Amino acid sequence: MSTNINDKIQASLEKIRPSLQADGGDVELVDFDEAKGVVKVNMTGMCSGCPMAGITLKAGIEEQLKQDVPEVQTVEAI
Repeated sequence: MSTNINDKIQASLEKIRPSLQADGGDVELVDFDEAKGVVKVNMTGMCSGCPMAGITLKAGIEEQLKQDVPEVQTVEAI
């Protein structure tokens, strides 16, 4: 995983993190597959069992990451 891209992904997640933490959840970067453009994250806290986590993942986290890091194609929760 490229350190530069990893740093960009982490910085983008920092923008999202306060919203998640306000609801008792959080997100952590697990891996980035540079060849496929796939970011793998772990949804933690209240996000891990929330029925809205899928929407948060795609409409919130994925959209923010794609906007900030052009190399990102998709985001998956593990």
